[in-house]
Amino acid sequence: MGNPLATVQWAARNEEIEELIHQGESVTVHEMAQGFEAEVKELRSANASFVWKVWNKQSKPRVDVQYHLLQILAERGIAVSRPLGWGKDADCNPVLLTTFDGTSIRKANPKKVTELAKLLSAIHRIGIETEIDSFLPSYEFKSYFFAEADQYEPIDQALHAILPQAGLRRDAIIHGDYHLNNIVENGERLTVIDWTNVQRGDARYDFAWSLVLMRIYLSERNAALFRSAYLEENPMEQEELKAFEALGILRWLFLMKRGGTFRKADTIKRVKGLIQDNGWLDPSLL
Repeated sequence: MGNPLATVQWAARNEEIEELIHQGESVTVHEMAQGFEAEVKELRSANASFVWKVWNKQSKPRVDVQYHLLQILAERGIAVSRPLGWGKDADCNPVLLTTFDGTSIRKANPKKVTELAKLLSAIHRIGIETEIDSFLPSYEFKSYFFAEADQYEPIDQALHAILPQAGLRRDAIIHGDYHLNNIVENGERLTVIDWTNVQRGDARYDFAWSLVLMRIYLSERNAALFRSAYLEENPMEQEELKAFEALGILRWLFLMKRGGTFRKADTIKRVKGLIQDNGWLDPSLL
């Protein structure tokens, strides 16, 4: 593959990229776990590692938004990867280079789960002032998170019942897909990655989606710790939380219908339990 940085048409880059380009083929490329939306590689120089992300699949997000927001969040002490540059590769695919900040969390424990909740809370509490407001996108909720949901009538009907009651807001920075696979660890430090879905949105949904995923894939104990730590700083009424959890469950069902969810032996059983425990949803959904 050679040094991929040399062929990029850079829209923004710092001096570190200049140095990496000058190092030529001494910068080596290594495989990493791949996501649904982009190709991800690790680039290694003599002194450091970096994450090279190319959106060469169907998704073509605004990488400039990720780049500028990561700059601001890093400057404010939020645990995110520091961006070095963004642009387009020779095939006009969006690319982003960031620092390499660790590997996926191998095992959740109470301390990590609590820290994850506080980190998400810190993101949500950052105000959308003029600098961020100038570039942060805002999308219509259903068309973004449930595009073509009308193809799945039970899900669509449930959305029509819940959304008017939820009172959705667009007053916070939301990650859009905050879960363990989008957190890396290096020693004691946790770092939030993959900001493809970042936007102005409702922090309650962002939290509820993360909580639903924890209830599905982790233990109820860990999910309860996450919920408690987050709600300590961001109180919600129980019925309000149930409504947004219902939206998170519907999102999981929607992605399952489209082949975009991971399932373990007990996953469907757990999802059925969540549906039965939530008064906003009909048990016949699954």
